[in-house]
Amino acid sequence: MATKTTQTKKVKVSKAEENGFEKETDEAEEKQTAKVKVSKPDETEKDGNGNVSAKDETLDLAELKDKSISELTHIAKEMGVEGASGMRKQELIFKVLAAQTEKSGLIFSEGVLETLPDGFGFLRAPEYNYLPGPDDIYVSPSQIRKFDLRTGDTVSGQIRPPKEGERYFALIKVEAINFEQPEHSREKIFFDNLTPLYPDEQLKMETEPDKVSARVIDLVTPIGKGQRALIVAPPRTGKTMLLQTMANSITQNHPEVTLIVLLIDERPEEVTDMQRSVKGEVISSTFDEPPTRHVQVADMVIEKAKRLVEHKRDVVILLDSITRLARAHNAVVPPSGKILSGGIDSNALQRPKRFFGAARNIEEGGSLTIIATALIDTGSRMDDVIFEEFKGTGNSEIHLDRRLSDKRLFPSIDLQRSGTRKEELLLSPEDLNRVWVMRRVLNPLSPVEQMEVVLERLAKTKSNSEFLASMQS
Repeated sequence: MATKTTQTKKVKVSKAEENGFEKETDEAEEKQTAKVKVSKPDETEKDGNGNVSAKDETLDLAELKDKSISELTHIAKEMGVEGASGMRKQELIFKVLAAQTEKSGLIFSEGVLETLPDGFGFLRAPEYNYLPGPDDIYVSPSQIRKFDLRTGDTVSGQIRPPKEGERYFALIKVEAINFEQPEHSREKIFFDNLTPLYPDEQLKMETEPDKVSARVIDLVTPIGKGQRALIVAPPRTGKTMLLQTMANSITQNHPEVTLIVLLIDERPEEVTDMQRSVKGEVISSTFDEPPTRHVQVADMVIEKAKRLVEHKRDVVILLDSITRLARAHNAVVPPSGKILSGGIDSNALQRPKRFFGAARNIEEGGSLTIIATALIDTGSRMDDVIFEEFKGTGNSEIHLDRRLSDKRLFPSIDLQRSGTRKEELLLSPEDLNRVWVMRRVLNPLSPVEQMEVVLERLAKTKSNSEFLASMQS
């Protein structure tokens, strides 16, 4: 809320300016402005030093955000931007776009909409974790009303540079909403009105024979499209590595799925590691940022996911961790006077539960899968209370065991305590019977012995189907 208030104070749009801007956007829509050239990799020129040249090239905002600081500085100097060497990345992008616009006219851009209480909104960039910045794009109230836009909509279109007295680039023509034609967005059903069902299509994690973590998940806790899964993890049990494995499996086996990794209150080096190892959108809010920032990032991610599901898309959110998200909400919620054990306000868990509860398989098409980690055995009573509140809300649980990780057995999954509700909807009858046989065989053993047996058998087989056949024999 603090971020939104600050942004609202920064931007004051008078009635006359707003009306003038609305007239301008309407005219742009009617004239069907010519499409903007978007440069392709093979069109990019390089000088003798290998730097990108900005000559004869219309740079798109997303391209500029992908470039390094040195490339942006070189482009800015070529365009005659003064003081480019001492600018931050967002300021450089702003200056390059402004300089380019003076020469060519229009720019193409894309972002995720955040609407403010005053009726207008801004397109935020995932590259900056939806943080407000100088290169955000202003969206007028008339456009928001015309296309029935809401927070979380991914909007693409033509933008113009700020005029005298303005501070932000402005959207003048909407080309696409959530990657579809703007007229299609009016036909969608609101997320809350969609019919939730149990997951009935499996998200296969198995990729290669040596990726045993993914293979164990498929055997013990199959994940379906629309699953609400909880990874219950004590410290140092390999939950982050497990999330990375799941993320890479989903991108490899299910390219049709939109993957978002949401890291709340994490270490900066873990964020970098996740960004480099996962081919998907990684949104983060590190531990040195205020709780209001954690809450804003989580709200933007879940709203974006809901808008995509309304357009019948399959979305997967990997959240690390729901415990820290609940802690952030506890810090920002107005005190109600009712305090639970551990120091949690009675109203603090309402919004994190709404976040986690959004995961569902949709009868009308599309699904939202949320796989969240919950921390236990941290020495904090608050963390235990948060886990107790979320226990039972999911329809799949993966329990990690410290005894396994101490023996360096990975994945350190407690096979007995982990499982998925209604797994018969995800597995074939033959595989389901074989999994039950496996569980009966392993039941008398301790968790450590169970995992040792499974890992030994997995190493001897090339696929899960071969492994299950060997267990039955």
